Amino acid sequence: MISEVYKVANEHRIERRNFLKIGAISLGGLVLSLHHVSAASFEQSGNFEPNAFVAIDESGMVTLVVHRSEMGQGIRSTMAGILADELGVDWEKIKLKQAEADRKYGEQNTDGSKSIRDFYLPMRRMGAAARQMLEQAAAKSWSVAIDQVKTENGFVILKGSDSKLSFGELALLAAKESVPKGNDLRLKKKSELKNIGKKMPSVDLEDVVSGKAGYGIDQKVEGMKYAVIARCPVYGGKLKSFDDTETLKVTGVERTVQLTSPGLPGGFDRPLGGIAVVATNTWAAIKGREKLVIEWDDGPNGTYSDEAARETMKEGFEGQTSMRTKVGEVNQSEINLTAEYYIPHYAHSPMEPPVALVDARADRCEVWAPSQSPQWAKGIVARAVGLNPANVKLNVTLLGGGFGRKAKPDFVAEAAVISKACGCPIKLTWTREDDIRHGFYHAQSAQQLSATIDANNKVTAWNHKSAFPSISGTANLGAKQMSKAEGGQGLEDMPYDIPNLQLEVGTAEPAGVRIGWLRSVANINHGFAIGSFMDEIATARKIDPVENLLDLLGPDREIDFSKRNPNLWYYDKSIQEYPWDTGRFRKVIELAAEKSSWGQKLPKGQALGIAAHRSFLTYVACIVKVDVNDGKVSIPEVHYAVNCGLAVNPDRVRAQFEGGAVFGTSLALKSELTVEKGRVKQSNFHDYQLARMADAPAKIEVHIMDSKAAPTGVGEPPVPPFSPALANALFAATGKRFRKLPILEI
Repeated sequence: MISEVYKVANEHRIERRNFLKIGAISLGGLVLSLHHVSAASFEQSGNFEPNAFVAIDESGMVTLVVHRSEMGQGIRSTMAGILADELGVDWEKIKLKQAEADRKYGEQNTDGSKSIRDFYLPMRRMGAAARQMLEQAAAKSWSVAIDQVKTENGFVILKGSDSKLSFGELALLAAKESVPKGNDLRLKKKSELKNIGKKMPSVDLEDVVSGKAGYGIDQKVEGMKYAVIARCPVYGGKLKSFDDTETLKVTGVERTVQLTSPGLPGGFDRPLGGIAVVATNTWAAIKGREKLVIEWDDGPNGTYSDEAARETMKEGFEGQTSMRTKVGEVNQSEINLTAEYYIPHYAHSPMEPPVALVDARADRCEVWAPSQSPQWAKGIVARAVGLNPANVKLNVTLLGGGFGRKAKPDFVAEAAVISKACGCPIKLTWTREDDIRHGFYHAQSAQQLSATIDANNKVTAWNHKSAFPSISGTANLGAKQMSKAEGGQGLEDMPYDIPNLQLEVGTAEPAGVRIGWLRSVANINHGFAIGSFMDEIATARKIDPVENLLDLLGPDREIDFSKRNPNLWYYDKSIQEYPWDTGRFRKVIELAAEKSSWGQKLPKGQALGIAAHRSFLTYVACIVKVDVNDGKVSIPEVHYAVNCGLAVNPDRVRAQFEGGAVFGTSLALKSELTVEKGRVKQSNFHDYQLARMADAPAKIEVHIMDSKAAPTGVGEPPVPPFSPALANALFAATGKRFRKLPILEI
């Protein structure tokens, strides 16, 4: 998601260009190189949006350069499947090459659940253009009209005959053909598609399960050394003094390197500073780090406490707030239902912590990193080692999880600084303790929701106050309220049909830890509060929670939020292109209820809970079944109903939602990051817990609705409705309300 939330983080984005280049590669063949134009321009003009580099050589092999990072979401498989469909070629004839960081591939950030949303049509158009050029070349060879030929399985076939020419035989001829544009570009009919909308092969699966896949941690080059860093335990602190005498006595340790602290604000891409220990292996570097004697200056964040910050945010609700949306008039004296909700800081905790290998030379630099933002990382490395970005090569490895953490290139910059100082390749590894104590965290939040239920049992007023440290505060200490983009994630796009509405934003000072985007970002906060409060309203009204949701949603309609908030951030899309359709929202709620057998009689201790939320332009309803026994919670069943437009690769959609349910279980029942005197108290999975096998839902059903709408995001939408659905189920099972996450005591 490229948004105001990420404005600082994306200053590296390139200017957009609009051209298509066709030519012959040195081996001979057809090359399509697509360069960046805006999605809006692409849609209106029919031109191509750049996203990849496609070549067909004389053997008939199709090479697709994938410009998005692969971290388990299956983007490499899905993009290949889209191309194969339009081009008319078998999977076996497609060779994938991961794009290095390069402006020629356009914007490469893998975030915001937007890879398929933004590149589904461009990929189809690219495949269709190449197909038509091959067909035109074949038609000329046979002296027939182009409608007499078709592509199939890597060949162009002359209809009504046995004549066919392979893509390899036609590649050079096709490269001379003009590029079809506008109305001349013909996409295949739905009936002709073999991959899109169906389960596609996972191109990386065999390598992943066999151990052949190359993650960041797997990279090696000759002569490399290994490093870890001792960082100040308080964000913004700095080194006062250190003694590495005992460190240098550890077998394998070769030297230490001092890294300068950036001070405050630390930003998203600068090293935190500290002492790097360089050794012949990672274990020696870790043991050497343990021997360092360091005195730190904690700096201004040495007094930061997450608990105190939360109380300050809550107190602010009674003082000055900023009105983001106001419809009608909320009479505070008539409010008769109020609740407050709290979410803690969360850490990303990808299974592969940050790691980078950098070989910095005097005149050039090469990097291997699991980066979600390759061009940003490349630029920050160039700055760190004093080179022109043109002399830096950044290779993108597979990511062992990301969730937004690996979009920030600070860890790559650290490795670059150490490599330059040592004059040799350096593989820098963050340990799990480093990851949890020095990462970028999801912001804790405090929210207060109030409603008026009148004598006719109708909800006539709604007041939502929300406060949390903005992501912008990591780069701007003056950012004391959530950004426009953060407000647009579940707060200001609240769809319920309530006549009197106030959506307000409270003040929150920049946190004493680094804040960054985590899977689903501010939707986590707003989804939990709204999803939980809707259930409280249902209880107060004494009606079924599903009935309550549908009643408050009102009649099917498309909501034009510009009438109540012309500044609403909308996932960098226009509301005309992706209208907020309450009919689609209603249908996912109804489908989830149907598939879960909502209303069924359950044994004592078992119950269902529901929540629904739209994020990243995707409509989701989630129903969680819980079983509470002697204070212990298990989750026998989860049902998701999803309307994500066209589900291009349904198997990957299901996988994302299955993973999202497990991720949501961690947030709801296990994970909590606390800070005292500026120090993160947790350090590893013994005290910052994630859902284990025994905690995870036993059964996860993902019901994907058919839709003719354009594809929308699926990586992040599973997360927001899960926690409130679980909390609502626990209320139904126990009679207790749970307004604070994680739920540790039942």
